[in-house]
Amino acid sequence: MDVPGFSASEVSAAVTELEDTYVFDTVTMRAHAAELERRAYELDEPLLAARARLCLGHLCLRAGEVADADRIIRQVNRWATEHGDRQLLARSHSLWASVHRHSGDDAAALDHMVIAVELLDAHCSPYLQIWARVKLADALGQLGSMDAARERYADAEQLAERLGQERVHVGVLNNWAWTECDTGNPGEAGAVVARMLDCATRYGFALEPADMDTVAAVQIANGAYAQAEELLLICIERHRRDDDYEEADALPEYLLSLARARRGRGTLDPAQHALDECRDLCAARGLNALLARVHAEQAEIHAARGEFAEAFMEHRAYVAAVMNAHSEQREASARTRLALLETAEARREAADFRAQARHDALTGVYNRRFVDEVLPVLAADGTLCAVALLDIDHFKRLNDELSHATGDRVLVTVAEILHAAVSRLGPDAFVARIGGEEFLIALPRRSAAEAATIADTVRGAVRAHPWVDLTRGLPVTVSIGVAGTDEGGDAPSALLSRADARLYEAKRGGRDRVAS
Repeated sequence: MDVPGFSASEVSAAVTELEDTYVFDTVTMRAHAAELERRAYELDEPLLAARARLCLGHLCLRAGEVADADRIIRQVNRWATEHGDRQLLARSHSLWASVHRHSGDDAAALDHMVIAVELLDAHCSPYLQIWARVKLADALGQLGSMDAARERYADAEQLAERLGQERVHVGVLNNWAWTECDTGNPGEAGAVVARMLDCATRYGFALEPADMDTVAAVQIANGAYAQAEELLLICIERHRRDDDYEEADALPEYLLSLARARRGRGTLDPAQHALDECRDLCAARGLNALLARVHAEQAEIHAARGEFAEAFMEHRAYVAAVMNAHSEQREASARTRLALLETAEARREAADFRAQARHDALTGVYNRRFVDEVLPVLAADGTLCAVALLDIDHFKRLNDELSHATGDRVLVTVAEILHAAVSRLGPDAFVARIGGEEFLIALPRRSAAEAATIADTVRGAVRAHPWVDLTRGLPVTVSIGVAGTDEGGDAPSALLSRADARLYEAKRGGRDRVAS
């Protein structure tokens, strides 16, 4: 993979490619992700840096470094929560689910995948749209909800076909077949495997080792032990040749399948050899959930040899491992639920902060910052839009003669009158206080002439309000300048400049009037 240049667009394209890669060269990509993160920081692009860092966490997970992956994913999830980035949140929860799957905590994995899928939107990449649904289905299947899992797998398969994600389409069927087989449905698994093989042939793909292992697992479940052993030997040879391309638990899974196939054939010494290698890898890589399955298979081999005392001891070890895993799951679930609670609270706080940053603290209407963000969008691409700039007449006199507290109450009341008038005009129209006693009314899809009529109605509403109790008889009126994109010069700066010039025309013309 080429190292990109220093431009933000090049780094972004490289990060996107890394995020949506299906087949991994873990060693090369890990160095690449770290370099992308460094360059993103140099470019002062914190979102790009966070995305690259999450890729690094994913690669740590694939290398079996679960604790490091968990730490990185937590960091990125916290940043994405604080900054309200839905796509990054979806990716981080999806990877967090994989962390819990590695540790055997299927309930926590399901929690995270539900959140990930809820966060998906139209901005998420096709890869994430599909794969999040697959991993949700995986988690549902492992918890015994196969009907719900099948719905998600079918949804993901249709989405992959519609979006032209051919390699991912094969991957969807691989996961579906594996889950059917693992949950005791060999007939359904065989039907899904047949579709997977048909897709691979149609698309011109050679099966990956993980695909071969799934086919072999289905063959074992259906008693075809010799075919399974033959396929697994090819699978393991392929993995040993290209072991940078698969996850840390891949080879132990293949060896466990090989031990089961050989036991089925009655070749117990070769079965034991494969299982011993699998056990060593599980211990070295901390694959506790898989190690429990090793104990179960060891008990089966002892029983096949007539070594019933040894089989009983291995079965006890299996039960102890399962009980320990359940204890760890309960602890992990408690930590997960705490993390999810903290994430939800942080998300709410971030949303509250963003809302506060875009609203005027005194009146509650939008502020100048919101106008600067939204008006360019409303006025873009020749879209019809009008604005009215409004100023309270003789506001200094109200402050000087009555008090600043009364002036503030006048501002709040005027804002309420404007908001009541504008809220009837549709969801896109809004009011903002842009400084002192000055307000802006934005009127999308309206001409300058239509805006002038609306502005005059607003002007009349302010004048007609019963001010006497608040202002002791002093009148409250407003002057308004109106401009629209249908007059030409539709850049926001030009639009506001024309409205501002007309506002001063209204003031020079005697106030309490609209200039357009």
